[in-house]
Amino acid sequence: MVEALRERRGIRDQLGAAQTPAYVYDLAVVRDNHAHLRSALPDSAGLYYSLKANPHPALLRELRAGGALPEVCSPGELDAALEAGWAAEQVLYTGPGKRDVDLDRAVRLGVREFSVDSAVALDQLEAIAAAHDVAVRCLLRINDDQPAAGQGLAMTGVASQFGADVAWVLAEPARFAGREHVRVHGLHLYMGTNLATVDDLVAQFRHSVRTAARLTDVLTAHGAAIQVLDLGGGFGAPFARRGERIALDGLKTELERLFHEEIPRPAPEIVFEAGRYLVGTAGTLVTEVLDVKHSHGRAVVVLESGINHLGGMAGLRRVPPLVPDLVGEERGRAPMTAMITGPLCTPLDLWARSAEVPEVVPGDVLAVPNVGAYGLYASLLAFLGHPMPAEVVVDGDDPQRPPQVSRLELIRINREE
Repeated sequence: MVEALRERRGIRDQLGAAQTPAYVYDLAVVRDNHAHLRSALPDSAGLYYSLKANPHPALLRELRAGGALPEVCSPGELDAALEAGWAAEQVLYTGPGKRDVDLDRAVRLGVREFSVDSAVALDQLEAIAAAHDVAVRCLLRINDDQPAAGQGLAMTGVASQFGADVAWVLAEPARFAGREHVRVHGLHLYMGTNLATVDDLVAQFRHSVRTAARLTDVLTAHGAAIQVLDLGGGFGAPFARRGERIALDGLKTELERLFHEEIPRPAPEIVFEAGRYLVGTAGTLVTEVLDVKHSHGRAVVVLESGINHLGGMAGLRRVPPLVPDLVGEERGRAPMTAMITGPLCTPLDLWARSAEVPEVVPGDVLAVPNVGAYGLYASLLAFLGHPMPAEVVVDGDDPQRPPQVSRLELIRINREE
């Protein structure tokens, strides 16, 4: 997407009425990513979009129109899904810890499917469903015995808040088989994130399918009816670097073979989850150069965006440590090597100690590619109170469509019930 921004009149001109800094999202890329992933999965499989990647309303509406379902893990994400047009009964509500007040509200709004991570979470959901005299369904999230190879961030196979250990479920299956108002109708196995090859993805899904088969037999004997298998995702995409989404050639064939060979009949419904793969390459951060100087023999470029706008969670290892690619307008200037910092009053506001960038002067703009996922919504927005970036939505399939400009409210008020 950043190349398209650079090719048409210049980076700044694509912002419409917005000033820098700004995140620019291209709906055409979202549509293309969704279509590509859908074509790489078996036709019968379902696909959820994980709102944690980016809950911008325009992106959500686009994905809903394409047929994706919403996976949420907070009241704010639930509000965003409902406001985008999904019905409450289409929502999968996940997360390793849920407040009673939030679960109660979700049930009152009509959410009927949840992912739970422990026996306590089942008891909690039972109490709330019973209080409303409704029946709900849940996926029992499983923490497998070993992590998946090739993952960017371990979600299972280690001590974790996510899921019930396989050994625990096998030792006490009756505690996980459901409650009077809570039907355990599926298993949820999400082993890792940001896998970069089809081989790694298939290996992860094969391990999950085999684990599910072991647990299904035990849980069925105690009254559970496993009708859904959520295999998570892990579909990789570049972050803040040049590059394309990973190729998924051959994935559909491998998955169809895997399901045919490993899943007993009648087969459960298979669903997947994706976040970064659908929106990561659709987003670009555009930011202005505030200062260029030399310090102790090193060039220093100070931008109006720093860890408050991008990569604030890198220190928590939620996203990789940042050394972002910075793309500038073609002006025939030679590249330069510089320290890249933001404007915050802390030496921790550092994108790169040494990076090659186009030669710049104050007032130039630079663009960081592939930050549509875990960009603005995974940053330290409140830290030091600098202005938040604008968000600009464009459609590469309709270049005459004016950019839509909005700005995130720091505190989101829950929708009226």
